[in-house]
Amino acid sequence: MDQARPDQPRCPWCLSHPLYVQYHDEEWGLPEHDDAKLFEKIILDGAQAGLSWLTILKKREGYRRAFDGFDAAKIARYTDRDIARLLADPAIVRNRLKIHAAIANARAYLKLREELGSFDRYLWQFVDGRPRRNQWHTLSQLPARTAESDSLSQDLRQRGFKFVGSTICYAFMQAIGMVNDHLVSCFRHREVARRSSR
Repeated sequence: MDQARPDQPRCPWCLSHPLYVQYHDEEWGLPEHDDAKLFEKIILDGAQAGLSWLTILKKREGYRRAFDGFDAAKIARYTDRDIARLLADPAIVRNRLKIHAAIANARAYLKLREELGSFDRYLWQFVDGRPRRNQWHTLSQLPARTAESDSLSQDLRQRGFKFVGSTICYAFMQAIGMVNDHLVSCFRHREVARRSSR
């Protein structure tokens, strides 16, 4: 992996906070195929709705603790007592709809895996199993949604997932490497493309 230097060109969106830089340099855009990590990410992307991703990054460890390490089987069994506990926890976004959505998503995720065997294979079919390699030069060129994110969003909603609108799905697709949306000037664009081809 390329060694990041402070002076290396990066996507401008990550430059406002060290946590953003670390996330950009180490995670964002790398193809992810681990079902458990994909489940965590889709829950966190739903929690982000209306907020900045930095807000969620700062609370990610709190989420992992509060939501039993994103164990979908445990989350799917959450009761009103668990919901009350989560609503009182300042380490996460205390939004009743988002908490209910996380529980609904855990149940939908387990059902999907039982039916199809793999969340990973299900997700990656929307890009024919290979990352889309974009060649953006400015942030203004990046779309907020695409035909693929529209299709993914529609299918997830039909399967009972919540907080999975097309814009959220596209952010999710960017994060897990289904698309490489690092700017071509960013040092990570080439590294992600190289990792994606393995």
